[in-house]
Amino acid sequence: MVVCADGFAMSVQGNEGAYCEPRLNNQKKYNLVEIGFPSAKEPLIMPWAETPEEPTNTVYGYVPVQIVTDVIAKHGGMISGQVPPGVARLGALDGVDFSDR
Repeated sequence: MVVCADGFAMSVQGNEGAYCEPRLNNQKKYNLVEIGFPSAKEPLIMPWAETPEEPTNTVYGYVPVQIVTDVIAKHGGMISGQVPPGVARLGALDGVDFSDR
């Protein structure tokens, strides 16, 4: 589970059982990954929602890694969790207040 500085959280997966590309385990780089069960509706990923009417209770398949990076950046960077190779691991900046975003 990736947790961002503003509290937004989501699962980000890349493996043979996920909706990703390549759909294999332990790849050096993924181009598309699966997001699952975000903590809030996130407009940037809605085009990939399996069940758009339930945005926090669905998976988002084959999401481009740049979109995932954009979501992490929008929410202030990561404070915990891991992302598959290919997704930029943007850490949160200490002392930055993201409450107004």
